[in-house]
Amino acid sequence: MHILLASTSTYRRALLARLGLTFECMAPGTDETPQVNELPASLVARLAKAKAAAVARRSPDSLVIGADQVAELDGKILGKPGDYAHAVRQLALLSGNAVTFHTALCVQQAATDRQLAHLDTTRVYFRQLSAQEIDRYLQAEQPYDCTGSFKSESLGISLFERIESRDPTALIGLPLIALCRFLRELGVNLP
Repeated sequence: MHILLASTSTYRRALLARLGLTFECMAPGTDETPQVNELPASLVARLAKAKAAAVARRSPDSLVIGADQVAELDGKILGKPGDYAHAVRQLALLSGNAVTFHTALCVQQAATDRQLAHLDTTRVYFRQLSAQEIDRYLQAEQPYDCTGSFKSESLGISLFERIESRDPTALIGLPLIALCRFLRELGVNLP
C-alpha cells in the first residue's frame, strides 16, 4: 500500500519513520488561516482533514496521513515563533503556565475517500523560567520552527514540571498510537 505523509515537517517524517514503513512526503499546500471564531481544537481537526484530502486528490491510489497542531494558552492560539525574539516572548509567556496542545490526525484512504480522524490533547506545565534559562535554551536548540518554542524530545523537556498526555508522540506532532490503530484498521500490518 502506497503511504503518503501530507507534510513537509521533518519532525512528523521522523516520527512516521519509527514505524518502519515505506512512505513518501508531499506538501499539501493547504491554507492554514483560522476561520472567524474557530476554536483551536476545531482548527487543527479541520486542517488535518484538509491536508489529507488535498494530497489524496493528487494521489488517488494512496493512504494519506494528515496532521496539524496548535498550542493554546488562555483561549489564544500560539504558533511557531519563527525567530529568536518571538521565541523569547513566547517562552516568557508560557513560563509558570499550563498550555494545551491540540494535535489532530486524519488518515484518508484515497480510493474510497474513507477518513479516520483523531484529536489528541496534551497539557504541558511549564516551570518558572528565568530570562537566562530561556536564552540558554534557545541558543542550544533554536526551536523556531516548533509550536510553543521548544522540542520536548530533547532539551526542551527541561522547561517542564510535568506533561499530561495519552500519547507522548502527539506533543511532537504526530500521535503514533492512534495512527497505528488506524493503519491496522486499513490493512497495514504493524508491527
